[in-house]
Amino acid sequence: MNLSEQWADGERVRRYRRRVFGERESLTAALADARGQQQRVLDELTEFNADTEYGRAHGFGGVRDLDDFRKAVPINDYAALSSSVERMAAGESNVLSADDPAVYFTSSGTTGAHKKIPVTPSFMRRTFFPFYYAAWAPLVEHFPDVLARPDAVLNLKHDPLTAPPTTASGRPHVGASQVDFGARFGEPLSAEPGTGAPWGSLPVPVGAGEHLEKAYLRLRLAVASDVRCVIGINPAMVAALPYQLRLWWPRLVKEIHEGTLGGLPYTDPDPGRARELERLAGHFGTIRPAHVWPRMRALFCWTTGMASLYLPRLREEFGPGVATLPAPVAASEGPVGVALDRHTSACSLTVGASVYEFLDAEEDVRPDSATLSFDELEAGRDYHVVFSHIGGLYRYAVGDVVRVLDRFEGVPRVEYAGRATRSDAAGERLRDAQVVRALAAVAGRTGLDVRNAACRVTGADGAAPSYEFALAPHGAWSAAETTRFAALLDRAIGDEAAGYRAARGAGRLGAATVGLLDEEAFVRDWHTAVAAGVRPTQVKDRLFRQDPALWERLTGAARPGGEGQA
Repeated sequence: MNLSEQWADGERVRRYRRRVFGERESLTAALADARGQQQRVLDELTEFNADTEYGRAHGFGGVRDLDDFRKAVPINDYAALSSSVERMAAGESNVLSADDPAVYFTSSGTTGAHKKIPVTPSFMRRTFFPFYYAAWAPLVEHFPDVLARPDAVLNLKHDPLTAPPTTASGRPHVGASQVDFGARFGEPLSAEPGTGAPWGSLPVPVGAGEHLEKAYLRLRLAVASDVRCVIGINPAMVAALPYQLRLWWPRLVKEIHEGTLGGLPYTDPDPGRARELERLAGHFGTIRPAHVWPRMRALFCWTTGMASLYLPRLREEFGPGVATLPAPVAASEGPVGVALDRHTSACSLTVGASVYEFLDAEEDVRPDSATLSFDELEAGRDYHVVFSHIGGLYRYAVGDVVRVLDRFEGVPRVEYAGRATRSDAAGERLRDAQVVRALAAVAGRTGLDVRNAACRVTGADGAAPSYEFALAPHGAWSAAETTRFAALLDRAIGDEAAGYRAARGAGRLGAATVGLLDEEAFVRDWHTAVAAGVRPTQVKDRLFRQDPALWERLTGAARPGGEGQA
């Protein structure tokens, strides 16, 4: 049966719920023996891959515990493993993993170059699927109506391809959201909520790279349904949805009235629904998701990082009482943590999926860096994540930073804090997590709302460099408010980052400045990037924007006179 029929099948939905709750129970039970679970994962991955080229070169056969593993294997990043990955993608076997990858996930990475992340059947079975199913448990448990109908969920990340790009060996090289896990890995229950909706597979022709048109077509179909949940994972996709409704509103209403989809005949004309939507827009003076979908229950996406600033206001666009549930802390390369309850950001480590190591986020990650195990972490601190799993990534520094919130069953609960990338013009070694926390602190102190933010380092001839911020505020700020915000932000960044504080004190950095953009500047910029051919899932909030062209693209609509200096 197709996806729509699957999600309309009550017995299939019941089996899906049992699988989701069963995986959560297993992950929760594993926390009680976290050290034993970590040892089991290490034993399994070294034994399974001992006879690979990498396993032989690094003495996997002699590894007995984590200390042995640390001595045998350096910390790696994608660049360190890329030549091996390319050989695998060309068809070589037994290089990093004992089983051949069935697919390669694509990931844009920090540089924008597309990685090839090897995805093996063993990885999917032992590492991926347990966290993947468990991640849906809070949504399915507390908002069961999202599974009541195939069209109750608008899944923004679901983007199937009929002819996916491939590696030289013929393996698909696609995003995780573009893989049919049922067909590729024999997991018949793996289709996500929302994939059986009428917009799950678009019924009219559209080019694979026409991402905005695909977004429009899905929205056109969803506007005619009683959507209860929006799944975005990447919160920037969810943030774009209210803007898209307003942007495409005349076209949406016209097509609903005429029964067309993308200009083609699709269904019976529905002038009644079109008049209802026009009445709503006229009554409220605008149109919001809450008007179109008055029974909306939940948003499912990453809730930290820059999203922590704009999600409170974004929730209002979708209606009173709408919940935000955190997507897992994970990357294309593997999982880190998954939410086991309704906490808005805390994710428990998936201790049975990968071997985890950590470094203080203030340190540089080197091949020989000393690492901490999970039980050595401290609440309130940021850490680089290093993981190893059966799929061929060993002591892999994924480039993400997590913040430890607390512990559950003695195991840290973490939230995504940001990328490990630093901005360092004068020894400040600034991470985006530090700036986001500073922005949140100043917003709370001043009562001013920040919808989104970006910054770059600027410097006139002979002058010390300084950070220039572009902020999209909620509502109007006066010149005095903007100036005060800039001064407080400059100090708050220093409170978060000792290197920034020292650089400011020594005169190596000048005072931060703040310029205001209009409220929709960042979503327009998101649209521009997607229109240029970047998949929506990969257009994420980026704080540090040093590229002059990208800065100009974002700030071209800056408000005149809206600037303050510390």
